[in-house]
Amino acid sequence: MTKYSNILVVADPAQDHQPALSRAIHLARRSDDVKITLFLAIYDFSYEMTSMLSADERQAMRRGVVMQREEWLKDLIRPYTDDGFNIQLTVVWHNRPYEAIIAEVFSNHHDLIIKATHDHDKIGSVIFTPTDWHLLRKCPCPVLMVKDHSWPENGKILASVNLAADDETHEKLNDSIVDEAKSIADLLGAEVNLVNAYPATPVNITIELPEFDPASYTDAVRGHHLKSMKALRHKHGLPEEQTHVLEGLPEDIIPQVAEDIDAELVILGTTGRTGLSAVFIGNTAEHTIDSLNCDLLALKPEGYVSPLSPNLP
Repeated sequence: MTKYSNILVVADPAQDHQPALSRAIHLARRSDDVKITLFLAIYDFSYEMTSMLSADERQAMRRGVVMQREEWLKDLIRPYTDDGFNIQLTVVWHNRPYEAIIAEVFSNHHDLIIKATHDHDKIGSVIFTPTDWHLLRKCPCPVLMVKDHSWPENGKILASVNLAADDETHEKLNDSIVDEAKSIADLLGAEVNLVNAYPATPVNITIELPEFDPASYTDAVRGHHLKSMKALRHKHGLPEEQTHVLEGLPEDIIPQVAEDIDAELVILGTTGRTGLSAVFIGNTAEHTIDSLNCDLLALKPEGYVSPLSPNLP
């Protein structure tokens, strides 16, 4: 039984080429009994605004658009279904795509979302849409954001861990990030690398405390992170040369290391406002994470409850 057996692929309504579907097929080829649902949420405000139409006529027009899109998706999946892949289609009318996607996850218990991101023409970096950000923050299951490139054999996976905090939640999240990286690496024949960013010495401390020695402070912080990384790699049986501990902000260090090792996939955790997850909070971080030039898999910690969960009061 594979880990991801019920994958939700979010279709891109703007193009025939569907990198997210290709990625799902890539995973399904290497596993048994994978069910893929190709999902599209559509909405056309003009159909809601036509006062000349009765409610029934508006409903009929919506149904017509939905059926038209279903036919388009059927054409897209035909080569794969003819090849024996289990692919279902779901098209819904909804004005907030991310809410429709997360509702679908809850109702049909999907264990992975795959969605294509948009390339920025100038530098080839990832531009996340508002829907992407909502999914990264609020989706209860892992979210794989895909770029339009292939996953090469013997590629590299970069797992981003947070070694600043000693609390149990972060330790568990670190372990699940590394375990995830290892299981995907086994599936794809890839190499696992770990990355951790540690903070630079705050400038204001050196100004306010003349006797403060920034060099020894930096050495102490770096030493703590190196020691924690050593413990983590020993625990998971990884060699030292596949670990990277660098000074700087996570949102700068992660894309830098991903580029240096030519990673095909970055895995990180996304919740709360501390450590790693701070990458996903605030405008600066949102813009810098855009510079990742490969796929991104975002995991939630154990026990995460989505604000869109139907079980919330």
